[in-house]
Amino acid sequence: MEVAQGDALFKEKGSKFIGYVFPIEKEDDVKFHIEELKKKHHAARHWCYAWQRGVEDKSYRVNDDGEPNNSAGNPIYGQILSKDITNVLVVVVRYFGGTKLGVGGLINAYKTTAKLILDEADIVDKTLDVFFQLTFEYQDMNKVMRIIKENNLEIFEQKMNLNCSFLIAVRKRNAVKIEQFFNDLRCLKIQEIKQ
Repeated sequence: MEVAQGDALFKEKGSKFIGYVFPIEKEDDVKFHIEELKKKHHAARHWCYAWQRGVEDKSYRVNDDGEPNNSAGNPIYGQILSKDITNVLVVVVRYFGGTKLGVGGLINAYKTTAKLILDEADIVDKTLDVFFQLTFEYQDMNKVMRIIKENNLEIFEQKMNLNCSFLIAVRKRNAVKIEQFFNDLRCLKIQEIKQ
């Protein structure tokens, strides 16, 4: 999933908590966004965050950035988990207002700010796809197209030279079944393409 960037504000006893959300693909994205927020909010005290990447092999990290242990990063990460999203970084910037909130107050403030920003964010659902290259003769076009139409497959690329070549996307959960349909035709070559 991809999440659009945004911000949200939560105030508690004079402290301001500003939430941000960013789509990420790699750990370097996290570093970049944190550095940018530190420039933008140079007078803030804390830049606490949590991120999660990956789909089948997920990785994550939380950071309390000087707040008491488990009072900031974990509550933020809990909101990422509750939304069931990935490839996302949530950062909460805190401006200290002079009154200590205690661990319970901090947990609530970071959790609430993360929830506010994730509720506002445009979450984009993405499917896990497997790509196959199909190579076949013109005379077999109808057979190939019938399987493509019956299974609502998307053709990403097609080349018509001496023979035909299609690049198709198949949802990962259906990939084995679709591959078998094409293998049963015996009139084409099918090859998985790593994207």
